[in-house]
Amino acid sequence: MMQTIAAFHFIRPWWLLLLLPALFLWWRERREADTTARWRAVMDGPLLAALSVGGAQKRRIGPEDLLLTAWIIGVVAVAGPTWRLLPSPFAPSARPAMFVLKVTPSMLERDLPPSRLDRAREKMSDLLSARQGAPTGLIAYAGSAHLVLPPTPDTAVLNSMATALSPDIMPRQGDALADALALAQRTLADAGQGGSIVVFADTAPTIAARPSGNAPVVLFATLPPLRAQADASLLAATQALGARLVAPTIDGADVAALAARLATAGAPPPVPGEAPRWMEAGWWLTPLLALLVLLWFRRGWVLA
Repeated sequence: MMQTIAAFHFIRPWWLLLLLPALFLWWRERREADTTARWRAVMDGPLLAALSVGGAQKRRIGPEDLLLTAWIIGVVAVAGPTWRLLPSPFAPSARPAMFVLKVTPSMLERDLPPSRLDRAREKMSDLLSARQGAPTGLIAYAGSAHLVLPPTPDTAVLNSMATALSPDIMPRQGDALADALALAQRTLADAGQGGSIVVFADTAPTIAARPSGNAPVVLFATLPPLRAQADASLLAATQALGARLVAPTIDGADVAALAARLATAGAPPPVPGEAPRWMEAGWWLTPLLALLVLLWFRRGWVLA
């Protein structure tokens, strides 16, 4: 939600200047339509109200108010509100991803056979196969975060790197998930191709704020399915990061759903030398504008 708000802007913002004459004409019309305005300077207010037909009643919404509303909606629509990028027809269809793997002694537990760490490696390998050579990078973290491999289409290298990871080779014990996410966001930002982040972890520390970056985050729980959906630390981290929690399944349903999500999540990769194209959303306002125009067919409305 916050990413949508941050990306919201107008494609043609100069059209918004037409709101100024709209407000001026509305004010002028309201002033001229008030037939008692000229008498207020020379007549006492209570007396003027008593001598005026309907003077004590507040004026209802008139044609000029409806015209102002329609004008504002029309100007906003023409200005081109947008918050979503259009994929380029010349851009590569595969979007990058960063795998963030927790490598701690707790990942050696065997409640998710053969172990939590081995099951994470298996799911990573299946996900790489499902992504069909899409650029994928790897970050390992425990008490500190380390870039193992930047995004690459070489799945064999990434699998071999992941297999070599173990808690014994990590320089510091702990749970530096926030540092790992920040490193993943920087890596994707430096590549300039968009992408997503997938975290493979069994628990998560308390995260005060989401690391800066636009890449969406998916938290793949390396726990038995029932525990994964009820783990308090993972649920809290999911909420703090604005992420999506995925529980492992016996079959490949979890990998298939995650691969489909990674194929469309985040901003589409830009094409070198091509300016970003934004999806115009002003046409969504046309039904509302048409509904307001229908009131013009009401008998006597223009002369109200």
